[in-house]
Amino acid sequence: MERHAALLVASGGFAGALSRHAVAVVLAESFPWGTLAVNVVGAFALGLFVYRTRERGRVSDRTRLAVSTGFVSSFTTYSTFASETVALDPALAAINVVANYALGLAAVLVAREVVRWHS
Repeated sequence: MERHAALLVASGGFAGALSRHAVAVVLAESFPWGTLAVNVVGAFALGLFVYRTRERGRVSDRTRLAVSTGFVSSFTTYSTFASETVALDPALAAINVVANYALGLAAVLVAREVVRWHS
């Protein structure tokens, strides 16, 4: 990996991780709301980026690295989702799994419709 590419990923990742931490601090801890929120918002953001790129043409590799590989990848957290789910009682764990995957998929589909609507 080129040094410049690594810096783009690192800078996007730094901003994404800080944003995720801010969401986790703001939301209550009785249920992993923070992780659910960042995963759904991140799925929506990545959906916007991917579909908008398809509609408007290619984005630079630098932008792709900073936005999708750096920021969105650090903002979302499926590893935290997995560890938090294991710590929940079985009924809440099932709700958490369904919520993360269903709402994440719905967020991508909404992003696709938003891009189509603005095109």
